[in-house]
Amino acid sequence: MDIIYTEDHRLRAAKTELYGGELVSPFECPERMDFILEALKERPIGMIKAPNNYGDAIINQIHDAGYLSFLDTAWDEWEATGMKGEPIPTVWPSRSMPAPHIPAFIEGKIGYYALAGETSISKGTIEAAHASAQVALTGADAIASGQAGHIFSLCRPPGHHASRDQYGGYCFINNAAIAAQYMRENGAAKVAILDVDFHHGNGTQAIFYDRDDVLFLSLHGDPSHAFPHFLGHADEKGHGKGEGHNINYPMAPGTAYSAWAEALDHALASIRRYAPDSLVVSFGADTFEHDPISFFKCKSDDYFDMGARINALGLPTLTVMEGGYAVKDIGTNTVNFLIGLER
Repeated sequence: MDIIYTEDHRLRAAKTELYGGELVSPFECPERMDFILEALKERPIGMIKAPNNYGDAIINQIHDAGYLSFLDTAWDEWEATGMKGEPIPTVWPSRSMPAPHIPAFIEGKIGYYALAGETSISKGTIEAAHASAQVALTGADAIASGQAGHIFSLCRPPGHHASRDQYGGYCFINNAAIAAQYMRENGAAKVAILDVDFHHGNGTQAIFYDRDDVLFLSLHGDPSHAFPHFLGHADEKGHGKGEGHNINYPMAPGTAYSAWAEALDHALASIRRYAPDSLVVSFGADTFEHDPISFFKCKSDDYFDMGARINALGLPTLTVMEGGYAVKDIGTNTVNFLIGLER
């Protein structure tokens, strides 16, 4: 299994995150990749390769043009105001504003395009996000062209919280959605996206909610108790042509792997019935029992089984890295999953 990776992720090195009413060092940090790379060095599973450049065509299909323009200029506009620190939203359009205008001033723009307030925008963020998208596209191309049966796109920043026109949850460009769209345009009649990150992939759900050519399934912490809170309930099943093509498995605090695996088996059965040509796995290691911002109880050895169950589908599979914040264990758990996926 080849691993696609770029050091350009280090361009995203935010200093602040709003958490628990305080500004803290971000849980999503460059060191996450260092732990994964070290684990891959200790237990190599394939070659680490640099991404190719596929440009912005697929990105432009998935994301709103105004949103992408905002990301491209947000840091420069913020610096031009003379404000200190990193941009964090302080105001949002509310439910009482049915058709808000997009503000001209950067403070308002940030609020308009932000999903949540924890994620700051730092110098180099958009460059890292575009590089992460190329990591995903390179993996998608290898799957679509039949060069490989399994590829791991070691993406950072992650992407599954980014919707068509909003960022948040450490995500700016939706890597899994871009990969699935690339596969659709390069030979796959149907693609399934299986999101096994602890947090619901709200952005991916929203992007494909009215489509039947991409099946989206997400196993995650119940949004009544976990970020992103407002999407991810079991009654969200898709709209229009997408009806029945969105499947959520929200689970309660303290869920152990045995219960989690039952939901996974149900999701895998749904994927078999859908019979896609390829699979994208949004993988997050934050289902781990000691992850600092999650509440599932998966143990390190469980990731072997998790990968093996998914591998039993027998589908060409691109794994895209999403979350995972227990940095001492993220490398072990990620490599365990990848080894299981090869069994």
